[in-house]
Amino acid sequence: MSTIGELARQQTELSKEQTVHLGNLVSEWGMLADLCFSDLMLHVPTEGNKWLVLAQVRAATGQTLYLVDRVGALAEAGEESLLTKAYNSSIIVEDEIFMEGIEEDCRMMAIPVVFEGKPIAVMTREWSRRTGRQPGELERTYLDMFDRFAEMIIKGDFPFAGRVADSSVAPRVGDGAIVLDADARIRYASPNATSALHRVGISANAVGQTLAELGVIDSSVRQAFERQEPVVEEFEQTGDVTLLTRCIPLVLSTDGKNEVTGGLMLLRDVSELRRRDRLILSKDATIREIHHRVKNNLQTISSLLRLQGRRLESAEAKAAVAESVRRIRTIALVHETLSREPGDDVAFIEIVRPLLRLVEESLQSPDRPMRFTVIGDGGRLPATVVTPLSVVLTELLQNAVDHGYPEGDGGGTVVVRLNVEDGVLNISVVDDGRGIPAGFQLADATGLGLSIVRTLVTTELAGSIEMRPAMPEELAEVDLELKPGNTGTVIALRVPLENE
Repeated sequence: MSTIGELARQQTELSKEQTVHLGNLVSEWGMLADLCFSDLMLHVPTEGNKWLVLAQVRAATGQTLYLVDRVGALAEAGEESLLTKAYNSSIIVEDEIFMEGIEEDCRMMAIPVVFEGKPIAVMTREWSRRTGRQPGELERTYLDMFDRFAEMIIKGDFPFAGRVADSSVAPRVGDGAIVLDADARIRYASPNATSALHRVGISANAVGQTLAELGVIDSSVRQAFERQEPVVEEFEQTGDVTLLTRCIPLVLSTDGKNEVTGGLMLLRDVSELRRRDRLILSKDATIREIHHRVKNNLQTISSLLRLQGRRLESAEAKAAVAESVRRIRTIALVHETLSREPGDDVAFIEIVRPLLRLVEESLQSPDRPMRFTVIGDGGRLPATVVTPLSVVLTELLQNAVDHGYPEGDGGGTVVVRLNVEDGVLNISVVDDGRGIPAGFQLADATGLGLSIVRTLVTTELAGSIEMRPAMPEELAEVDLELKPGNTGTVIALRVPLENE
């Protein structure tokens, strides 16, 4: 569905500022629909004296007349005269309308939307008097509030200009509403608002008193009245009860001066939500502490293995211990990163960079200087993918150095490329070394490192791996040049992420 901005740009002559004003109105009008128990439509004039439906909202407090959206459609012929009259006169116009398939008495109230002293659109309230709510104190109070906001719309005072509180996170009318007079005294409190006050221990009759007199934190009301704009505030009323409030002032423009004549405060008890948030934060902190302790334990094991390796005399045994230390340090690196990150996801690039430094430190030698670089970004990945993938990458880098750059050969460069496309993580390890032997098949490799890689990729990660000589274009893409006699190697991994 097209946005307000797109429809306005394509089918109207509204300026950018006028479109922004209508967008601000639409961001607020869920409250207006709830106050009048009706559907609201936003109509703008277009070519041929037609009226385009720019936006639509249904009330959460009443029955809708429209089962389908009318956004982008033209107003019915019987509605055009009413819209034109309201637009040209800048006054509210109300009359009966015919709704196909509905026999009930349907009515439309057309409210001109004014911006900088000029009407730019018409907001309509459309409802059925037969299927609507029966009038009571709540209904009469809400409709009176809607009428007051409608007057502000006609005078261009609503929606509020400039910086206003985000209505998307604010309570709705059905959560609880308190009507305030010009002195910030309570004129009416809805049943849900009264229940919220009861939960914080306020059982006295609230009507005629200020929130401060009742013992309720009233900073949102004071700020809204002083700044003449909506204010959202969340506060702990008691140790067990947290209230989320939004206060919208009612402003009357007289002789160029704005006077606050009252306000509407919406409130919701969010105590249970905040208790869950605190529980989640507590669990998250516990999980990060566990990762930190696992990292410490792995580092301890790594240190013990290094000590053990120094006591060994067999070169083969020393190499096996060194490889084990490298694998353990790789997993410790993942847990160290997870101990700093909220949640179970981690930016893979934050693992790859220190991993390259780790491999470079362990495999570097004066006779074989190596350079490791990374290109691209693998995005955020879950720990269940990052841990085996880090081990795989470590093995591939070690394999590239051991088999591509013999001692005394002068070393070279290994490049790791990362990218995510169509839900698949692609990793390429490209080197400018001697290359793989003729007839080499990864499936037939018997070395421990490549066996670990093959098992982790195909089993743990449900991916695929390919090892082949590097093509000239692949070397050019990563800015590598081959020495005479070298063919280079490309190891390509594909790891699906869609099910993660």
